[in-house]
Amino acid sequence: MKLHHIAIWTYKLEELRDFYTRYFNGKSNQKYVNSTKGFESYFIAFDGETSLELMSRTDVQNLPIEENRLGLTHMAFTFGSREEVLRQTERLRADGYVIAGEPRTSGDGYFESVVLDPDGNRIECVFQKEA
Repeated sequence: MKLHHIAIWTYKLEELRDFYTRYFNGKSNQKYVNSTKGFESYFIAFDGETSLELMSRTDVQNLPIEENRLGLTHMAFTFGSREEVLRQTERLRADGYVIAGEPRTSGDGYFESVVLDPDGNRIECVFQKEA
């Protein structure tokens, strides 16, 4: 069994699509629109087999995102080196994105930083040195 996709509700559908394709090399499909339900979505494919579905619907509530809440807490993207994590972090910072966790080595041995996507979701940029 493999994880197929993760889905996120958003009011910033185009902005999130641009974020994940620009900064994380995602490939987007054509927008799916169901005007009867007020629903629109994109699937963003990354290297590997898991993708991200970005969804917008007119009746979904706009509730604030809090770090310590039930449900999905963050997503993580792996990079090939510490230097790539640092470059990505600085690129996102320069483009005005909030860096919620400065680059550091975590207790489980990952070198990581945390950035907030346009909706405030926590995205980890991670490198783990081979054992």
